[in-house]
Amino acid sequence: MKRTQILLIVCGAGLALAACGFHPLYGKIGAGPGAQAVFSSVYVAPIELEKAGYELRNDLIDQLQAKSEPAGASYDLRIVARDRNQAIAIQNEHVGNLKEVEITRYNYTLIANYELVERKTQKVLTKGSESSLSAYDVVANPYATQVAKEDAQSRSAQDIADQLRIRIAVYLAQHDGHPQ
Repeated sequence: MKRTQILLIVCGAGLALAACGFHPLYGKIGAGPGAQAVFSSVYVAPIELEKAGYELRNDLIDQLQAKSEPAGASYDLRIVARDRNQAIAIQNEHVGNLKEVEITRYNYTLIANYELVERKTQKVLTKGSESSLSAYDVVANPYATQVAKEDAQSRSAQDIADQLRIRIAVYLAQHDGHPQ
């Protein structure tokens, strides 16, 4: 292909993207500040769910580069989280005349209901629910099982933080970077 043809293809692709309403998710949008600038004015409130809540809050603060203290924040991200462990694999063994049943694998589910709230007016800008499922094995060593469970909690918290970052960014992009 000639350079002119390549240039025409690139220009055509650029025009097609502009015509479809494409605009950056995290960058500036027109006169609006863009999602990343708004993220830094979000206060992520503490989440009451022991280790998973702590992990989720820290992951959100890191990913959004949000505030860990309410001073100077324009928005609150409030999250109510719950979790559950569900036995999914069972091993049956016969020990003499007794039948012994052991759980060998769990599904760990973390569910987060969230609200993005404007601090001045206390108006809920967007809300929803996100969930994540991770599995872990039960092994003979109880310490190793506990470490596997905590790793599943961390993976679920990280996954939900990723989902929330995208959800909030999409909301901001749909409102031209001005949450209203």
